[in-house]
Amino acid sequence: MQGLKGKTAIVPGGATKIGAAVVAAFHAAGTRVMVADIDAEAGAAVAGAFDDAVAFRETDIRRDADIAGLVRDTVDRFGRVDFLVNVACSYLDNGAASSRAEWLESLDVNVVGSVMLMQAARAELAQNRGAIVNFGSISARVAQTGRWLYPVSKAAILQLTRNQAMDLAPDGIRVNAVSPGWTWSNIMDELSGGDRAKTDRVAAPFHLLERVGDPEEVARAVLFLCSDDAGFITGTDIRVDGGYTAMGPERAAPAIPLLTE
Repeated sequence: MQGLKGKTAIVPGGATKIGAAVVAAFHAAGTRVMVADIDAEAGAAVAGAFDDAVAFRETDIRRDADIAGLVRDTVDRFGRVDFLVNVACSYLDNGAASSRAEWLESLDVNVVGSVMLMQAARAELAQNRGAIVNFGSISARVAQTGRWLYPVSKAAILQLTRNQAMDLAPDGIRVNAVSPGWTWSNIMDELSGGDRAKTDRVAAPFHLLERVGDPEEVARAVLFLCSDDAGFITGTDIRVDGGYTAMGPERAAPAIPLLTE
């Protein structure tokens, strides 16, 4: 992909499985990366796996001072900011019982934090005709039992992406989103006890490709959207979901034969 070498990306949530895959893909393409995460130990470990073209800054995107420091340190270290990839998110969700404080926490992390980062980096992005990639989700498009905060915040991100694309276009900044399906991520690892095979089996009926996605597959979509190859793409969303949203309620197995059983 063209237009990535020598550029600089900031990746909030870079200590997660998906975030680390994005960092690795950028590094392989010759892009310098500032990893940002609230998890200092994991973030330092991700950055430490590469050369000095990857750095880490402990960052809480709920804090404006942290965000300002992240952008400042990135420019001081690498001289520029070209890409923002907003991987960081909260899975906090108690459905209909979620409190006001939980709603505000979810929206602060999943939506507002990325907006504040955009504001802090806007001048750099405009100067370099950069790109932003937000993280939506399959959860943004369907109702899911017992889940309200995460799906609503992800739906908001897709609308935010359209609004940002419109208002940042005059600055030469493109804004898009990726919406992963079930992906071998931190949350899947935790819920399955580290059992990838089990995760694939559970995911199979809900995805046309009958498995969960690999973090690297999401990362490749992110890099495409940042690259010059996507130079005429803005305001859209790529569903890296193995056919989840194409399927509908029938799942991957015929439903009608169940009537004869």
